[in-house]
Amino acid sequence: MDSIFEAIKQDPQNADFTARGIDPLYTAPKTARIVIVGQAPGAKAEAKRRYWDDPSGDRLRDWMGIDRETFYQSDKLAILPLDFYFPGHGKSGDLPPRKGFADKWHPKLLATMPHVELFVLVGSYAQKYYLKDKAQRTLTATVQDFAIYLPTYFPLVHPSPRNQIWMSKNPWFEADVLPVFKQTIADILKK
Repeated sequence: MDSIFEAIKQDPQNADFTARGIDPLYTAPKTARIVIVGQAPGAKAEAKRRYWDDPSGDRLRDWMGIDRETFYQSDKLAILPLDFYFPGHGKSGDLPPRKGFADKWHPKLLATMPHVELFVLVGSYAQKYYLKDKAQRTLTATVQDFAIYLPTYFPLVHPSPRNQIWMSKNPWFEADVLPVFKQTIADILKK
């Protein structure tokens, strides 16, 4: 694992980050059973050196039915964003993850985690990357049809407070999706 971490830092694609003293932000314990895949660390996560340590993370943990200690210290959860560095600000939010980054590093890291049972796909970038042509036309349709991707993948909307409007327009998410998600997480973490 240390050799992969060092290889990521030394990759010319990441030279600017390494020169500024910024390490890749991910976690991939060998005992992981669940991999949470998101877009990329935000500016605050990169500055704090801690992923999902914000209101979005609080909501994600609530959806999962777990506490902070389990999330950060259980060694049963891996966090593999599609890019391990903050890609910068765009016109309407953060820039997308860099192309080819996940292709290069996810397979190497996943090969070190033989017990993974579930990929939690947070947001459209993660869903398009992992589900490829099996993703529905929209994020809403993909999340609504979550059951067809089980037992390997569980697509979710991003838990950002900014998605409150989406959640109020789609009450089926809280009523139908979240109970199944929470139970799926509990069943895996019991093992």
